Order: sequence, then structure tokens, then C-alpha cells
Amino acid sequence: MDHELFELAEQLGRSLKADGKKIATAESCTGGWIAQAITEVPGSSAWFDRGFVTYSNASKVQMLGVRQETLEKYGEVSAETAMEMALGALANSDADCVCAVTGIAGPDGGTTEKPVGTVFIAWQYKDGGCEVIKKQFAGDRHQIRQQTVKMAIQGIADYKLMLATGG
Repeated sequence: MDHELFELAEQLGRSLKADGKKIATAESCTGGWIAQAITEVPGSSAWFDRGFVTYSNASKVQMLGVRQETLEKYGEVSAETAMEMALGALANSDADCVCAVTGIAGPDGGTTEKPVGTVFIAWQYKDGGCEVIKKQFAGDRHQIRQQTVKMAIQGIADYKLMLATGG
């Protein structure tokens, strides 16, 4: 694992552990890479609850409670789906916060409206609202997924800080 990613996961872990909080992940395009990065950190069992790898639409519905209507109306790669994935992971875990990702890593699957590299990342805290961002990453499949993982891990720490400061 690259050093920068390990450091991000380690920093997140220290912050969550200090607050007595746990995280869960809900991943589509990253296929469990966020959970893998988190569990590379020794002692992560103190702050990592579980990860959901929901690559298919059926798994998003079955495991996370994403509504079929949401998938049909907005698509599996959308802010709405990412938000429902985050809410579902929070509801189906013992975590205090969640990050959820869905996107098009390529090389195929892109459209004019949602080209390859389109990713939605959602962060949700039990005691706060849901933050969702849309990113357009460049690069090959590996690079797009790697950028998504880094942003997801960094974002949960940033979002946690924003909630703490009332930002």
C-alpha cells in the first residue's frame, strides 16, 4: 500500500479512537479498497466496524436498503445512491460514521452525462447530516479507484472536523 494512503488511514484511526468512534464503509467502484486500507493499520479493530462491498445493484438494495426507485431514477452512480448507501451502512452497522462510494472506474461504462472517472462520495455521521460530493477523476482504472480511496478516507476526517467546529 502506498505510504500516503497508510498515513491517511492511520490519522483517521487516531482521531476516531480518541473520540471512541467507529467507522463503516459502503463501497462499489473501489471493491473493498477503503476497508483494506483502513485494516492495514495495526489496531484498526478498535475503530473499524465493518465494510460493505456492494458492487451490484442487487447488493445495494439487499445489504444497504438502497431503494430500487433511486437506482432507476438517478442511476447507481449518483449522489442519491451514494447517500442511500451511506445511510444503509450506518443503519446496518455499529458505526458512528460511514463513507460510501459509487462511480465509474472504467475503462468502459462511461456516458456523456457520466464519463469514466465520475465518482460520488458520501460521508455520514450518526449525529450529523450527510455530505455528498461529485468528483471527476482522471487516469486509468487503478488511478481512478486509488484517488477515490484517498479522498474517501481524507473526507471522513475533514467532515468530522467540520462537524466539530460547526463549519
